[in-house]
Amino acid sequence: MPCKENCPSISVKIPVANAVPIVADSINKKVFSVMKEIVYFGEKPYPAIDYNGLVTSFIDSYEKLQKEFPNDKFGWEAEIEGNVKYQSDAVLNIEIKHYTYTGGAHGYQGLRSLLFDPNTGKSISNAELFHDKEGFKAFAEKKFRSKYKIPANKSINATGLMFEKEKFQLPQNIFYTDKGLLLYYNSYEVSSYADGPKEILLPYSEVNDYLAVK
Repeated sequence: MPCKENCPSISVKIPVANAVPIVADSINKKVFSVMKEIVYFGEKPYPAIDYNGLVTSFIDSYEKLQKEFPNDKFGWEAEIEGNVKYQSDAVLNIEIKHYTYTGGAHGYQGLRSLLFDPNTGKSISNAELFHDKEGFKAFAEKKFRSKYKIPANKSINATGLMFEKEKFQLPQNIFYTDKGLLLYYNSYEVSSYADGPKEILLPYSEVNDYLAVK
């Protein structure tokens, strides 16, 4: 039976690398694997091997649920858009904006930062970005406390944040931008959904000494 109202919708716009085949392949595979982490319903990611398969799996999950609960209204949605956020000789940064809703009080939206070596196509982990990660972390914590008005002599969670073990951590997503390094904490990472994401932009003039990749 064709869907008449509150139908599922999924939109995916993703940049595709097409430079040197081995480099492009590495980047495209990583982007797709992250997409599989974002777009799925159930216990584990879909076994899809391409974007068409991924989109079809999402719609199939919806239709299966609709059959099981024909009187419920769902209105599933998935919207994903990827862009090249930053590119230099040493780093290619792809940003993925995503929003998914598969029932419940609200959907989930967030940003993912994927960092690559543009010469090899290999992913760069956050740990590889810094000469002195601990030094950078201490510097970032001072800036973060200052922006969010958290007293220096109190716990990082003193104003209601939810850092694990009461210790400041760098976010899962770090972006290179034209203006500086952006530390981006998605909703739920260190604060409640209602409090939204937290972010801090650190000018390159202040962080260049810590950066191994720039």
